[in-house]
Amino acid sequence: MADYAIIVAGGKGLRMGTDVPKQFLPVAGRPVLMRTIDRFMACSEGLRVILVLPRAQQDYWRSLCREYGFSAPVSIADGGPTRFHSVSNGLALIPDSEQGVVGVHDGVRPFPAVQVISNCYGVARAQGAAVPVAPVVETLRKLLPGETAEAADSGAPRTSVTVPRSDYRLVQTPQTFDIQLLKRAYRQPYTEAFTDDASVVERLGHAITLVEGNRENIKITTPFDLKIAQALL
Repeated sequence: MADYAIIVAGGKGLRMGTDVPKQFLPVAGRPVLMRTIDRFMACSEGLRVILVLPRAQQDYWRSLCREYGFSAPVSIADGGPTRFHSVSNGLALIPDSEQGVVGVHDGVRPFPAVQVISNCYGVARAQGAAVPVAPVVETLRKLLPGETAEAADSGAPRTSVTVPRSDYRLVQTPQTFDIQLLKRAYRQPYTEAFTDDASVVERLGHAITLVEGNRENIKITTPFDLKIAQALL
């Protein structure tokens, strides 16, 4: 029996506006992706980490590891055309007979609390599937039928209603699952409805247990996010 973490890092940095993919950008002198992996290694030294990277970025990652003396034992899988295919490629490196828990995490989320990671793995071990979430602190409005996001952004008159934010949660990662359950889920044909790993598992009819996340567990995708990350450190 063994536990795994699949770290998915396929970003191109388009919204960041840099030539360097966002997962490789330094935050307080250390690449984002290394900080992410550090959190999982701090949770459990026995955790087996699988890093999913586009093939074109793998040599650059290896050069960064040499530059920063980063020697964590990490297996590398090729990224796919979608997140679904990338996770599937990472799962392929886990033996089909393996028992344990696997967490899937965004490579550009370097601040999951170690206790949150531990809690997710513990709940998934007991319940089969666990996802960390955070409360919604902003007021939410729902566009009514016939309205579009484009119309809302234009400032044109529209019909919408406030919805109770207590009914909603913001989803984070790592999303954690029994290994055999996640492998079965990823044998399903791909559909655009699969927006995250939980949605893939839910298609099998398996319930998802929510775990309290930590608000610092932000996803770094824009220059503003990078400033927040610098401040957090």
